[in-house]
Amino acid sequence: MFQCLAHLWEEIFLKGFLSLRLDLLNISPGPAMFGTESSLSMFLNTLTPKFYVALTGTSSLISGLILIFEWWYFRKYGTSFIEQVSVSHLRPLLGGVDSSSPSNSNTSNGDADSNRQSVSECKVWRNPLNLFRGAEYNRYTWVTGREPLTYYDMNLSAQDHQTFFTCDSDHLRPADAIMQKAWRERNPQARISAAHEALELEDCATAYILLAEEEATTIMEAERLFKQALKAGEGCYRRSQQLQHHGTQYEAQHRRDTNVLVYIKRRLAMCSRKLGRTREAVKMMRDLCVFQLMKEFPLLSMFNIHENLLESLLELQNYADVQAVLAKYDDISLPKSATICYTAALLKARAVSDKFSPEAASRRGLSTAEMNAVEAIHRAVEFNPHVPKYLLEMKSLILPPEHILKRGDSEAIAYAFFHLQHWKRVEGALNLLHCTWEGTFRMIPYPLEKGHLFYPYPICTETADRELLPSKRHSKTHTVREVFHEVSVYPKKELPFFILFTAGLCSFTAMLALLTHQFPELMGVFAKAFLSTLFAPLNFIMEKVESILPSSLWHQLTRI
Repeated sequence: MFQCLAHLWEEIFLKGFLSLRLDLLNISPGPAMFGTESSLSMFLNTLTPKFYVALTGTSSLISGLILIFEWWYFRKYGTSFIEQVSVSHLRPLLGGVDSSSPSNSNTSNGDADSNRQSVSECKVWRNPLNLFRGAEYNRYTWVTGREPLTYYDMNLSAQDHQTFFTCDSDHLRPADAIMQKAWRERNPQARISAAHEALELEDCATAYILLAEEEATTIMEAERLFKQALKAGEGCYRRSQQLQHHGTQYEAQHRRDTNVLVYIKRRLAMCSRKLGRTREAVKMMRDLCVFQLMKEFPLLSMFNIHENLLESLLELQNYADVQAVLAKYDDISLPKSATICYTAALLKARAVSDKFSPEAASRRGLSTAEMNAVEAIHRAVEFNPHVPKYLLEMKSLILPPEHILKRGDSEAIAYAFFHLQHWKRVEGALNLLHCTWEGTFRMIPYPLEKGHLFYPYPICTETADRELLPSKRHSKTHTVREVFHEVSVYPKKELPFFILFTAGLCSFTAMLALLTHQFPELMGVFAKAFLSTLFAPLNFIMEKVESILPSSLWHQLTRI
């Protein structure tokens, strides 16, 4: 295609424009206006159909190249290159408003507050209901051959373990020193071997934790190891509690022992829940919530034990206690989660869902209780719009990751994986959700400059979710893993204007090139008529100017 256009343009230049130049040099001098008209007329007459074919073909080629580049840039960076350059570079040159001017200081401060909130909402959190790596994640890999965890997710877990289970005084105890190195190991077998080495020296709580998480192949085996870890962890906690006021080193050690103890009790409660001893699990989780409120260590709030408690209470269908927990944690000053918002919606839907009918509601209108349930669903959907598709089984579920992004697809998977059964247990709840959840998007301003009940939906969720969830990516061995989950994206990215414009321009010019090649005489007539019409206003203006100005003056201006 490039060679055809090049040969075509070469022929046009050699035969057409050179002859046009010779003809123009032989034009007899006359009045300026008539010289201009004759030059224009002769120029149009010398344009052959090959010229129009070359012109439209070249335009189609250039616009096609621009379209391909714009599409690639949009798929990679999520924005239009032309639009970005226009806003970033051309707008200031054309007198755009400077964001640093004093007149916009209040607006800039407001945007900064929104940005800070958006950044905080894009923080990756540890999944409160994360599965056991050895007894659940690895068993899934053995059966299906798929990797349920990404390298990014496991790396975050390694960082969490180093934060929870290590401190600066670990070198004083040989077993803790070994475990400090073990948590940094990337090879699972090396970590397990280090844990066994630490247990040969003494009863080490963190070594038992590692074996329970990664080596145990059943929940019962994991529970047995966690009970051994609890016995060792309680002894370390009592000793460090007595010495915590003797210096910063002992205080750090006590903080670490507290984290270890809370982690062990929480995992034991989760073992009880998975083994069907739900009431025992609820009792242990209640004790942990009280312990968490009594202790003022920041890391304890990262466990979000109340979400484990809510799930267990829903399993017992103890809705009054669920409401009591929500009253304590569904506060405007506390961070929200999909578990909080959707559980509140489930409780309100439970009061009306068994008798709800869309046809009856459209005839008589919504009652107060139904309106409250719909508003609760809209609130939950606005917080995380990905959840309904999983609850309504419009998208297939996968194993939840060890970390989640609030308001993202990863949080939706983690919530629906454990709570879908609770929605199914409430008669009519999923039907009410199906009838009302899409109405949320009519209430949210678009584009998402501001939210309705929450802050604007963060734009960083897609990137983080693609790192957390096992979609198509390159592994450490540089092999492409199988795609078994399509990341849910909200809001759907619309194609920028310049991509649509270049696509239309490319199609239009390609069609003109094809028609000119097939019907050269007819398209030549159309082109000349179009150009004549296009230049008609200019000719009219020139005639008016010539009639006003003296002919001698106009002749001198033309020569200049």
